[in-house]
Amino acid sequence: MVSNDTIATLRMTALRLRFDLLEMIGVGKAGHLGGSSSLAEIVTALYFHQMRFDPCNLNDPDRDRFILSKGHAVLIQYAALAELGVIPREELGRVKTLGGILQGHPDMDRTPGIEAVTGSLGQGLSIATGMALALRLDGRRSRVYVIMGDGELAEGQLWEAAMAAYRFRIDNLTGFVDRNRMQATGPTAEVFEIPFIEEKWKSFGWNVITIDGHDLAAIIQALDAAEKVKGKPTVIVADTIKGKGISFAENNAAFHNGILTEEQHRQAVAELEQQRRDLEKNQTRC
Repeated sequence: MVSNDTIATLRMTALRLRFDLLEMIGVGKAGHLGGSSSLAEIVTALYFHQMRFDPCNLNDPDRDRFILSKGHAVLIQYAALAELGVIPREELGRVKTLGGILQGHPDMDRTPGIEAVTGSLGQGLSIATGMALALRLDGRRSRVYVIMGDGELAEGQLWEAAMAAYRFRIDNLTGFVDRNRMQATGPTAEVFEIPFIEEKWKSFGWNVITIDGHDLAAIIQALDAAEKVKGKPTVIVADTIKGKGISFAENNAAFHNGILTEEQHRQAVAELEQQRRDLEKNQTRC
């Protein structure tokens, strides 16, 4: 059981990651705010609680691996790496510039802490499956975590990887489906409906857990449960809100890769500041 103090600290960390998103996107520059914000709690739970990950030893062979298959949401990973000191904070203001090390999709050659080049949707689970199998063959206890989008489930290669992971009983692999129900141009149900997500994964032999993807206690509980499952991989279907934490961006496809006006940026910062005050007030009360 995770303590209330730990959860409170992690909530504050997730909020800092959302502030970092606003710093990276800024005003007048397109950025994937929606799908990055929906992952703030999941990425926080992984990097700041669950994973064996030493920011001072990025090449530790026994580290856990994290693959962001929905690579367009890499801003949230950059935020975590900056908070951990892996990425210099000054780089956050240089996202998607020619001289910067932080591009619009993950680049393992230019950015420390990135395990794979992703963003061509449907391929991340294949990479993660291969990594997990290799780690098992090497006798390492490392785990591999991969985050996929719900719209990404339309990609056929993903399901080939899902079958392979079950076939080889890869139980050191945990997947997340970020079920925010929104794609680039509108609701997933209207663009390309993919119903019965839990049933699909179960039919492919996976252990399936469904959670509120913004509930840090539930995320950690699901991750702990996944580690105890033997003989099959686990997928955690996380119900999230695209653009979570910023009122005008929530469930709004316009901010899948939108541009913030100066007024919107000020409003977003003000809303996050209010959330910070609320969290601080709750911590004081406890």
